[in-house]
Amino acid sequence: MIAVIKTGGKQYLVSPGQKIKIEKLDVGVGETVDFEKVLLSEDEKGEVMLGTPYLEDIKVSGTVLQAGLGEKKKVFKYKPKKRYKVKKGHRQPYMEVEIKEIKKAKAKKTEEK
Repeated sequence: MIAVIKTGGKQYLVSPGQKIKIEKLDVGVGETVDFEKVLLSEDEKGEVMLGTPYLEDIKVSGTVLQAGLGEKKKVFKYKPKKRYKVKKGHRQPYMEVEIKEIKKAKAKKTEEK
């Protein structure tokens, strides 16, 4: 089973057991994360479900393995003939998440009047 999830402004194609690096979330290491913004899902039978924009009954859950900083990016600004030079660095925070399962939520019963 595979799914396409959206988190941190990016989309990821995930399957159970896969490890992905995503933008930092407000959860700790070892905690469970549920991704509710599922754009597309394919089950074992090959049936594809496409959301408009999201699928309501599919949830993807995973466990946070580690949090850290990415590799350093150098930012250098320079203006010729003005004696202006600025050198900075940036390390983007990330979280490594292992996808545990892609599950269907239980259908809610609707009462007719």
